[in-house]
This record gives sequence, structure tokens and C-alpha cells, in this order.
Amino acid sequence: MVSDLAVLYEDSDIVAVAKPAGVETPATEEWFRNKYPEATLERPYVHRLDRDTSGVLLFAKNQEAYDFYRAAFHDRAVEKTYLAIVYGAPKEKRGKIDFDIGRSRKDFRLRSAQPKARGRLRDAVTRYEGVGETPGYAALLVRPLTGRTHQIRVHLKAIHHPILGDPLYAPKRENALGLERLALHAYALDLPLPRRSESREDGRLIITAPVPPDFAAALAHFPGLRERFAADTA
Repeated sequence: MVSDLAVLYEDSDIVAVAKPAGVETPATEEWFRNKYPEATLERPYVHRLDRDTSGVLLFAKNQEAYDFYRAAFHDRAVEKTYLAIVYGAPKEKRGKIDFDIGRSRKDFRLRSAQPKARGRLRDAVTRYEGVGETPGYAALLVRPLTGRTHQIRVHLKAIHHPILGDPLYAPKRENALGLERLALHAYALDLPLPRRSESREDGRLIITAPVPPDFAAALAHFPGLRERFAADTA
């Protein structure tokens, strides 16, 4: 059970929290039910984050909101921004990774962007932008345009810049920069709002999750990044 989660945003329809690294998305459900006993949804979270990924996680408080946001994620109306630290630095500071993803032939737990991946190959597109470098590592803003399992991790490995501390896709690489877990943080969700919502006139809402302390310490190795992405971290 997760005893407490930091609330990033809340209204009558949704609540967004900062999920810690090391916590499975389903494990956050008991926290939600204890805090919002009036919400009787079978499954209140409308998307998932990998266990070792920290950042913004969205819950719905009612069925109408759940249906709306599940459809928004499915229809790619939600813009997701992640912050990643990777081994090495891509030659291109901005790029698009457009490799189909299937299952690994070597390990059933893994996905693969190789041409001979097993099973059904599903289209997957990821954009990235370099925002900082330190010797041997780069910090990237990553925006997945599709929502495949392990998509960011698989795509960054496919361009030979796997994520720092990834136990599945870079198991033989050493941890660095003082970070002892996957260097991937779900930094922001840019969400559409239901038409009946009066929260914003423009019909969009951006929710951000400043990086947690361990990630902030790693960002201190990149000039200016700690202040940019962890300014509101307690």
C-alpha cells in the first residue's frame, strides 16, 4: 500500500498525483480509494506508468471523466512529456524515432524495435529534444506520440542511447550520476478538458510533476537543469 501521494492538481473530475519510482501503478489505487471513498470506479487510474518511472499519474473521480480521458489517451489527444537521462548523446539534438515495436525474441519480458521482433509489430513514434549534456550522458525531453509498452525505453535503446539505470534495456551498463534507478520521469501531461469544464477557457490543462530529489541530484550535473525541472520540489 502507498501511504501518501503528492497531489499535483485536483478538480471535481480528476486528481493528478506524483507517483514515486519503484511503485506499481495498481498499488496507488488503495490510496485513491481511501482518500476518495465516494468514487466507486472499478479502476480509477486512466493510464499507467512503468514501476520504475516517476511522475504524473491521473485518476478519474467519476465514470464520465474516466470514459473521457481513456478515450483521450486512446485517440492521442493527450500530449505526454518525459524527462530522460541517457548514455551518450544523440548526434541530432532533435529527432523522431519511428520504429515499429514487437516482442523480443530473446526475453519475453522485453519489447523490441528490431525488424525481426516477434508477434504483431505495432506502429510507434517518439520525438526527442536534447536539453543538456555532461560527459558521457545527455538529458532529453521525450514526447511519445503513441503509447506502446516500454516505448520510450525501447526507442532510445534502438538509437543506441538507452536510459541510464534501465535494468531491462541496459542491464550491463553501470548506474551513474548518483542515481540508483531508471532515469525516466513523466514530467507533464497536456490534457483536453471536457466541454462542460469551466477550469480553462482554452480547453486544455497542463499538469507538471517536478522531479523528485534523487533525480534532481542527477540533474545537478547538467548546467541549469536542476533549477528548470525541480524548482518546485519540496
